[in-house]
Amino acid sequence: MPAAYPLPTDLSPTTVANTASLLRIIALALISSAAIASRLFAVINFESIIHEFDPWFNYRATRVLASKGFYEFWNWFDPTAWYPLGRVVGGTIYPGLMATSGVIYNILHALNLPVDIRNICVLLAPGFSAFTAWATYMFTKEMKDESAGLLAAAFIGIVPGYISRSVAGSYDNEAIAIFLLMFTFFAWIKALKQGSAFWGTIAAVFYFYMVAAWGGYAFITNMIPLHVLVLMLMGRFTSRLYVAYSSWYAIGTLASMQVPFVGFQPVRTSEHMAALGVFGLLQIVAFGQLVRAHVSSKQFQGLLFAAVVFTGAIGFFGIVGLTYKGWIAPWTGRFYSLWDTGYAKKYIPIIASVSEHQPTAWPSFFMDLHFLIFLFPAGVVMCFRTLRDEHIFVIIYAVVASYFAGVMVRLMLTLTPVVCVSAAVALSSLMDAYLDPTEPEVEDEKKESSTPASVVAKSSTSTTTPATPATGKKSKKSKDKETSAPAGGVLGELVSNVASSAVAANSAAPTQKGIFGLDTRVVVLLNTIGMLLFFVVHCTWVTSNAYSSPSVVLSSTNSDGSQHIIDDFREAYYWLRQNTAEDAVVMSWWDYGYQIAGMADRPTLVDNNTWNNTHIATVGKAMSSPEEIAYPILRKHDVSYVLVIFGGLIGYSGDDINKFLWMVRIAQGVWPDEIQEPNYFNRGEYRVDSEASPAMRDCLMYKMSYYRFAELFGSQQAVDRVRGQQVPAQGPTLDYLDEAFTSENWIVRIYEVKKDDVLGRDLKIANAFDQGKKRKRTKPTSRRKAISA
Repeated sequence: MPAAYPLPTDLSPTTVANTASLLRIIALALISSAAIASRLFAVINFESIIHEFDPWFNYRATRVLASKGFYEFWNWFDPTAWYPLGRVVGGTIYPGLMATSGVIYNILHALNLPVDIRNICVLLAPGFSAFTAWATYMFTKEMKDESAGLLAAAFIGIVPGYISRSVAGSYDNEAIAIFLLMFTFFAWIKALKQGSAFWGTIAAVFYFYMVAAWGGYAFITNMIPLHVLVLMLMGRFTSRLYVAYSSWYAIGTLASMQVPFVGFQPVRTSEHMAALGVFGLLQIVAFGQLVRAHVSSKQFQGLLFAAVVFTGAIGFFGIVGLTYKGWIAPWTGRFYSLWDTGYAKKYIPIIASVSEHQPTAWPSFFMDLHFLIFLFPAGVVMCFRTLRDEHIFVIIYAVVASYFAGVMVRLMLTLTPVVCVSAAVALSSLMDAYLDPTEPEVEDEKKESSTPASVVAKSSTSTTTPATPATGKKSKKSKDKETSAPAGGVLGELVSNVASSAVAANSAAPTQKGIFGLDTRVVVLLNTIGMLLFFVVHCTWVTSNAYSSPSVVLSSTNSDGSQHIIDDFREAYYWLRQNTAEDAVVMSWWDYGYQIAGMADRPTLVDNNTWNNTHIATVGKAMSSPEEIAYPILRKHDVSYVLVIFGGLIGYSGDDINKFLWMVRIAQGVWPDEIQEPNYFNRGEYRVDSEASPAMRDCLMYKMSYYRFAELFGSQQAVDRVRGQQVPAQGPTLDYLDEAFTSENWIVRIYEVKKDDVLGRDLKIANAFDQGKKRKRTKPTSRRKAISA
């Protein structure tokens, strides 16, 4: 790209190029530093700790890999998960994240740097965010130029939509997946532009890495084939396209099948059939091009028609038949829920119960993207101006990702990169226009004012000058116009001059376009800088306040502005680790399974893997049933302790009472005759006060949550601060469980399951006897009547 301002003449082109490269390297280094630093708020405000729920399993698995080696990790069977079933870990996970941390761990120890595996896991996501910024720069440079690439790298480095899944401690698959996504797309664009099998292979290798790291690899699996299909429909089939896609699909598919959890899915599931179909179509089109070069046009049209009809029919009926026979698996419920937003709620409530699977609220777009959401459409429109093959890819990516991000909150993550790229293209184009110092030339108005006099002078001499023969069509046309002028003389000459000036204007270079005046440039540039500063402030605030708080450590602000740490989760998990037997089975809702296994190191009935819906429904049934019905379920599964989360005292809204209806719905899906959701409502309202329904007051979840809760308020009315409802002063009683532990702020409550009574009595009767309550006896007369009857 030529420089807007002239450079010194004594500089060689090599010096200029090297200096520009050095400046870009420094800019990328600063962007990478900002990306890493902005993700360290969690470590600075709290400590080096793993966040959320899924990361705790990933961390636990990585510890096994680091301590016992890769093959032990690959063959690891975890007997404490999904008790009593257990879990074959190696064949049920995407191992890319753990393998990446294990490689880094071994390299550092080979260099005699004894870094703990926990710190590697905590800092992995910030480290890969720097790689993501670099990959985004390379991708955007293919769309426009280096300046747009640097802007895109800066945007994705600090944008909240990506930071939300990549802060320090967020040790989840997305920590490395977005880098792999962007680099795979970059390698694909390079392969397409160059027709290079080398770059196609690079794209396939990183696609394999993506498959090993994240289940969202299906986005790449369908995006690239969709791009190829659109290019062919637009008549843009080339040998470059054939080489790029064939090398990517063949190598990438074979490599992805080496991941045990994926296996033969690329050739046996509906989610992968689009890639296979486009690959077959590409071969047909390439073969057609070959035949076209060796036969006549008429013969080719006949062969083409017959081939398309035949192969299309064979392909369609083949896929339908294989799907009917069960060889090709149908679409899964997770994919159906992307097209029908109500599907999961109706048929798979366990998917709908996850908060990040809910539709995205409009304010979330502004919170996660800020002013980029306004530049995003402008950048997409600019892609239509040149509409090269790579621009078509961005347009398709933008449309598809926008739809999916609106359907599911979690998929905001896949939309963020293309928003950063498109916004960078738009803002870079704006800056190119307003930083260019050249202004368009304007014709001198004096010339225009003197035109009539010169015309008169020319007309007086034209009458005596003999006519010259026409040398071209233009002169002939002007002569015809002159003779046909009704006023003759001056008017004819005027018409001739106007026509000749119009021809000259058309044959000359197009009129320059540019920006007039320094004031206009300054206003636009100052506004742009202001918006960028607001963007930085917004990203910093959102990152530090909304996305840097680990779920296991809560915080609040005291009246004097100081920070108050609420550490109930780790307090409870540590109590479990220190005060219970190693084989003590803990039952809780599946949200906390990974944390209990990671921090308390105790067996759990269910966890965040959610692979067994019936097992989760069993826990839901126990939680939503009365004590006497839940107790046999607990004893049957050897449950020693039951853990519930309750936020009614301090106002923690993410507690189990707010999640309880999902437990009811999941249990109802398996036992519809025993559990019905309407029974837990009172006149259509979900209540926990004195007007709560009988089924709600008697269920195990309600009793464990509000047991002894009213005692905290003394003579005052007990109030649930989350629901905003007054709790009855006479709280529930427990006969089959004993309170074992309640955390400082009453967030975590743990109950021990009583053993069977030694005398064989029902525990409710035994408990009443121990409290001195005598069982009511029936009157003798009524007993005689019953016996006689």
